[in-house]
Amino acid sequence: MKRNATAVWNGTVKEGKGTLTTQSTTLNKTQYSFNSRFAEGVGTNPEELIAAAHAGCFTMKLSADLTAAGFVPESLETTANVSLDNGVITTSALSVTAKVPGINEEQFQTIAAGAKTDCPVSKALNLTISLTATLQS
Repeated sequence: MKRNATAVWNGTVKEGKGTLTTQSTTLNKTQYSFNSRFAEGVGTNPEELIAAAHAGCFTMKLSADLTAAGFVPESLETTANVSLDNGVITTSALSVTAKVPGINEEQFQTIAAGAKTDCPVSKALNLTISLTATLQS
């Protein structure tokens, strides 16, 4: 499987602007700029997209691993906070809240930790990844 996205940029890094389009067109000429990356400008940015990819991938992997262990997740909600420090993407902090009937805390923590390590986006990222996993009753 291969997926693609296209970035178009016009102008200097600070005054210019660009668009991002994904193969699925979920992003279709979506605006990004210096301000959307480093200030509060309108549009997306690479770090936000990495965070979305990491949260989505981890959550799907956690669902798959829970299912393989015989548990059916009622709900999984994950936030990924990606940090850009001095021009380097340094961390992705995953935080998941889950409702999984029949699982105990130890089983959940073990499966969540495995999903953090084994999701394809985690494997692709060269940064520190942390996880806070909360099991709701």
